[in-house]
Amino acid sequence: MGKLANKTAVITGASSGIGKAAAHHLAKEGARVVLAARRSERLQELADEIINHYGVEALVVETDVTKREDVENLVKKTKDSFGSVDYYVNNAGVMLLSFLKNDHIDEWEQMVDVNIKGVLYGIHAALPVMLEQNSGHMINVSSVAGHEVFPSSTVYSATKYAVKALSMGMEKELSGTGVRVTNISPGAVDTELTDHITDGDVVEMFKDRKMTPLHSEDIAEAISYAITQPENVNVNEVIVRPMHKK
Repeated sequence: MGKLANKTAVITGASSGIGKAAAHHLAKEGARVVLAARRSERLQELADEIINHYGVEALVVETDVTKREDVENLVKKTKDSFGSVDYYVNNAGVMLLSFLKNDHIDEWEQMVDVNIKGVLYGIHAALPVMLEQNSGHMINVSSVAGHEVFPSSTVYSATKYAVKALSMGMEKELSGTGVRVTNISPGAVDTELTDHITDGDVVEMFKDRKMTPLHSEDIAEAISYAITQPENVNVNEVIVRPMHKK
């Protein structure tokens, strides 16, 4: 029996990348997983994998985190199905890097909607349940870009700084309530995120950059580490960077 047996974990952005890897890791530890994203077919495939591999329950809830009612429905279905919301992984995010001079304002708004408002809606929906339980764990996935700004990351970094600030505020406000908070800041990870960049100047800039990115599983390990600590341990901040080899 794993460390998370009889616990329930909600994971947004679970259809690919870090979210998918986190679902596998938490299910391996025995958690029931609630898989949330817009791509329900991918979620169902993942749910079937998890049920077959780990023998735990997996619930699919098609969710657009930019819609408050979707996120409220996600938490309600979780509570109705399993009776608790023990872990909420605010993972859904978009990284639409662009130079400000190129004025990709629609993409700026999309990042604000997903990366900030999506996290806020998760807090809005899940936190009251956790406070009622006197227990729970909110995991917010920020980024190294929430600690450092580089050319073309200005708006993306602003959204990830916001996630970090939300995590810091939650830590202070929720002290003594039984609810833990962890901010996870990944460095470059080999996921679909970079495929969505439309700014040609950014694509050109990254073309010759040589680095070995992290894998989604590396970040899932960090999430699992924070979640599986004893109840008296609150891991507030985890920064995970790729090793640069000479």
